[in-house]
Amino acid sequence: QVQLVESGGGLVQAGGSLRLSCAASGRTFSSHAMGWFRQGPGKEREFVAAVSWSGQYTRYADSVKERFTISRDNAKNTVYLQMTSLKPEDTARYYCASYSGPYFDGYECDYWGQGTQVTISS
Repeated sequence: QVQLVESGGGLVQAGGSLRLSCAASGRTFSSHAMGWFRQGPGKEREFVAAVSWSGQYTRYADSVKERFTISRDNAKNTVYLQMTSLKPEDTARYYCASYSGPYFDGYECDYWGQGTQVTISS
């Protein structure tokens, strides 16, 4: 059974930084693209970032480009989201997801974590 466990959320001031981690288990981590999504209060879940199986390819939502960086360590079965220059509008519950294939194009997310809360104070 695939499990995704997020950590690293918290409360920070605007302009600060956080690094989220997602530890995966239950299938071959290095065979699957990984992604981060978020859901803010009163909003629908939205895409944040994704990384291909090797880490070679990444994609970001326009709202986080040049502020967030997604990376992965296949030896540790972990994907990260480094978040800098945080804004109050980044406040959301952040979810880790595993894609059904090695790339994020042409594949869907088939497993999700429970999420970790990120709150940015102004």
